[in-house]
Parts: sequence; structure tokens; C-alpha cells
Amino acid sequence: MTDRLRFAPIPDRLPPTVPFTGPETLERRTGRAFAARLGANENGFGPSPRAVRAMADAAAQIWKYADPDSHDLRQALAAHHGIAPENIMIGEGIDGLLGLLVRLAVTPGDSVVTSEGAYPTFNFHVAGYGGLLSRVPYLNDAEDVDALVDRATETGARLVYLANPDNPMGSWHPAARIQAMIAALPPGALLVLDEAYADFAPPEAIPEIDPEDDRVIRFRTFSKACGMAGARVGYAIGPARLIAGFDRIRNHFGMNRSAQIGALAALTDQDWLRETVARVRGAREQIGAIAAANGLVALPSATNFVAVDCGQDGAFARRVLESLAAQGIFVRMPGVTPLDRCIRVSCGPKAELDLFGAALPKALHIARQA
Repeated sequence: MTDRLRFAPIPDRLPPTVPFTGPETLERRTGRAFAARLGANENGFGPSPRAVRAMADAAAQIWKYADPDSHDLRQALAAHHGIAPENIMIGEGIDGLLGLLVRLAVTPGDSVVTSEGAYPTFNFHVAGYGGLLSRVPYLNDAEDVDALVDRATETGARLVYLANPDNPMGSWHPAARIQAMIAALPPGALLVLDEAYADFAPPEAIPEIDPEDDRVIRFRTFSKACGMAGARVGYAIGPARLIAGFDRIRNHFGMNRSAQIGALAALTDQDWLRETVARVRGAREQIGAIAAANGLVALPSATNFVAVDCGQDGAFARRVLESLAAQGIFVRMPGVTPLDRCIRVSCGPKAELDLFGAALPKALHIARQA
């Protein structure tokens, strides 16, 4: 590489990779579309019709930049959660906000603790800003909160990442367990509590946390239960001083104007949200029944996906996944042992899950013949 095209030192030593291969990429490789899109934890039941109408009505005004303060949405979220607007930051999905948090809090060489196999986009940001990732294994298919705290204490971690409910396994910890973890954090450590799937979780899984508690920052999204993954709207809840720090580094015109308007409309349609959560619950039951009919075990889930234990190792599960893809069924799988004995199936409409159910016996047969 010439001097003109050289990268800065941190990205120069990173591998040329991305956290996920999108279904569109896979479709381009095969030259055909998936019949069932059940791998990205999207909400196949779609957004609120109220949100769709609001975005459609806003389309003619797309020549305008979005409100850089996301004022209306921020005020509405504050009222929804019963907190001050100063405790909320709107951003381009949780992914974008995680990147901003890492940029804001981590200097090269700082320790950051996460779980081996947990959400890889967070790791991607930490590596990009020169943080040193320290990973602990899952325990019984759930993130090990005690091990996370112990590792944070050992390494003097700046950030500690935990998703509750968890991706990719769908497991969850009760609120009291999260509260105990927060109390046990070492001085200087900030808990990054990813609650992307909170709307699907039982109430006892979601702790009440004072937004001014300087030991934790929480993340929520409109991508999952609200069915707006393509709009990229997420938000952080945390101490006002920390939230204000985002203004120093964020892309102030990064939000999409129509997405802001759609998210605001979605927030007003709690009936649709409840209906969607019920549909997801039914889809989880259908996935569990499909797994059982094929001699497999569906792990308990508090999310909009189900991890299905294929009963063997990661190589076997990958053969199952690849055979499903060859039949037009897009699913994913965890990336590390022993989690990778599972495939992860998103909750979707019955017709798509029926296609998955029809394809799974053949996929298992092919995998067992290898």
C-alpha cells in the first residue's frame, strides 16, 4: 500500500472482515432468493400499520434533514419510560450506539470484558478502537455473570457487555441477578446492558434501574418487537452526564427522518406491540414443536428466536444449516463451541415456519450421512 493509501495503525492490523454475512449476500451467491428468511432475528410480522402510514406520509418531506436532536421521539421515549429526556440518546440502532459508546469510553489498550460467543458487533467496535477484549465462556447456555464480574475485576475492565435476554441462545437472567451483578462491578467498570429483546422477556427478567446509576448504560431498539430493523432506530438509557457525552462524537445528522417519524408512531401503538409479542410466543411454540418432531431440543427462549440443539457438534449443526440454505431456508448458528451445536431460528409467520418444518427432516438426514 502506498503512503497515500495507508491505514491508521489500529485498522491496519485488523482483518478484513464483517460481523455477519447478510442473507442478501448469500442470495447473490446462489442466484436465488430464500423462501423463508429466519436467520437475522428480524420481525417477520412487520411494523405497526400506524408506523407504516406515518413513514409513507413523511416520504414527500424526505428532502429535509432529520431533527439532529430527535426531540419528539426523545420526549416520547422519556414519557414512556418515566425518565428525563436527558437520560436518553437516540441513535442508528443499538449497533451504532455501541460504537459510539466504545469510542467515548475506550482508549487503546483498555480492557473490555464480554462472553465468548456473545454479540460480535460489540467486539468489532472494541477492536476498531484498540480495546483489549477479554472473553469468558457461557455457563449452561447463558452468559456467566459471576465470571464476567470476576474477569472485569482481574483486568480492570472499562466496559462489561451483557445481553439480557441473550443473543444467540435466547436465555435470560432474572432482574435480581442483574442487580447483584451491578452491585458487584469493580470501580471504574461500566455495565453495557443490551436489552434489544426486552419486549419479549418475562417481566421478572427486566430490572428497575435508576437511569442516573453511573454503573450501567442500557440499550433498547425498534428493530425487534416493533419490526423496524431496516429503519435503524435504537436508544440508550443512562446517566445524563454520560448521555451528553455522545453529543461530542456522534453523527448529528445520522438519523433518518422517516425512521424517526415511524418510530414515534410505533411507540404510540402499544396494541400492535402486544399483538406482535403474542405472535412471537406462538412462533416459539411452533419452532419447539418442529424441533421435538425431529428428535431435537428447543432451548427456552425469551427472544424472537429459538436456539435448537441439534444434538451433536458444531460441524453437524453447520451441515444442517447448509442443507437448509440449499432448500431456501435462511437460518444462522452460534459461532463458538459448545453453543455451535445449535441452529438459531427466528420467529416468523406460520407459512415460513412450515417451510422450515418441511425442510428440516431432509437437512438432518443429509447431515447424518456425511
